[in-house]
Amino acid sequence: MNTEPTTYKLFTQRTGLVGIVNLITGLRGLILLPILTKTLGAFGYGVWSQIIVTIFLIVPFATLGLGQAVTRFLTAGKNREQIREGFLSIFSTVLFSGLVFSVVVFALSDIFASTIIKDVSIAPIIKIAAFAIVLQALNQIALSFIIASLYVKRYSILLILQTFIEVGLIAYMVLSGFGILGAVAALLISRAISLSIVLPYILSKIGFKFPNFSNLKAYLSFSLPMIFTGVFVWIIHSSDRYMIGYFMSSASVGIYSAAYGMGGVIPIFSNPIGIILFPTVSKLWDEGNVSEAKTHLRFSLKYFLMLAIPSAFGLSVLAKSLLLILSTSEFISGAILVPFVAFGMILYYTVNPFHYILTSVKRTNLIAISLGAASICNIVLNILLIPKIGILGAAIATLITYALVGIALPVLSFKYSRFKIDWAFIIKSIIASSIMASLIMIFSPTGLTSVIIAIIGGALVYFLLLFLSKSFSKDEIEVLKGALRTR
Repeated sequence: MNTEPTTYKLFTQRTGLVGIVNLITGLRGLILLPILTKTLGAFGYGVWSQIIVTIFLIVPFATLGLGQAVTRFLTAGKNREQIREGFLSIFSTVLFSGLVFSVVVFALSDIFASTIIKDVSIAPIIKIAAFAIVLQALNQIALSFIIASLYVKRYSILLILQTFIEVGLIAYMVLSGFGILGAVAALLISRAISLSIVLPYILSKIGFKFPNFSNLKAYLSFSLPMIFTGVFVWIIHSSDRYMIGYFMSSASVGIYSAAYGMGGVIPIFSNPIGIILFPTVSKLWDEGNVSEAKTHLRFSLKYFLMLAIPSAFGLSVLAKSLLLILSTSEFISGAILVPFVAFGMILYYTVNPFHYILTSVKRTNLIAISLGAASICNIVLNILLIPKIGILGAAIATLITYALVGIALPVLSFKYSRFKIDWAFIIKSIIASSIMASLIMIFSPTGLTSVIIAIIGGALVYFLLLFLSKSFSKDEIEVLKGALRTR
């Protein structure tokens, strides 16, 4: 390696810590899935899914894309006064814009309920959910600041606390018979509690002074393209729920969302890497340490694929068993969708290191353009396929769209910088995962106990095969050992 191993040990430690936290928070969906599906049914779960995806559609507008500006410009090591001015000007701007969007959604709740969900009785629930927009937007800005400052342990504690509060409140409300209304109210309360904890902590570190918004123009010039990026990401990930609801029913949305939620396990492996990688690479790039930044990108891609590839294979062969365990027989038809979503997720989240090259050279417009083209493709494919082959068409559209993103962003980033991709490791991982999946299929687990045994046994087989095929260099092994020794 070209730089001191301690740099990567620290990076690996931080990523490992956030990885554990994201594993815990990622279980949020799996914990809530059986509670919501078995209590609300396919229709109720479909309505819940549509409300959630709507909130996450509007949040990028409410934040004006400034969450990424926080991570890009307010990194550790900057002047305290500059950081305070930057954070407070961004936070104040998002508070205003978030309130505007919340009020607009509140006013249009009847129209949304009658046209999208096709049930006007849901309108009061949407009125409550509207104010989750401003709270979610402000939470995103606050947590972006925490991770930009590389307060990894504090970020981890806050994220775990937020997850426990949210899951606990939603479970309590739903199981107490308050239905979708209770779930939405719990979401709102959990976000308010989270913000009331993290904001005072930030202010205790940077102090308070009324901002003069001196750098807001520069932040917006970077972040405004990210608004469209956020919208395009929403279209790619979530717009199919609307189209399934339009062409089919809310029950079909529920079945699709349950299967999609299982495939959505893949981001658990990408998110912790990205959370640490973005501010780390931005800082290295600004300091002129491009070679070191490339090494971080190379290692990060390899570590993500090491976990994501076998997970996609495992989820695909265990889909039916997992859906039966986590939901009801009403959702079992969604098992066929899981492989499309899981492997699509790999293609989509593989591009993160290339994404950070473009943000480092401040070419966020190229990210927006590529995701915009992919989102148009996704809409067209859904319109063509859903009326003909139902929710399977939505899954196929998702896979194709993710593949397009997986090709476009790396190609665009190559113009500015390249890093080595370990193709030999990828091939070895695919072969090892195929063998692992074949053994699981032979074992054919059904109940909870046998599925857990299959997952543990499959993981052991996979990593043994990687070890026997010498898939890691001495440097990589030493970095991992050092990180574990000094944790």
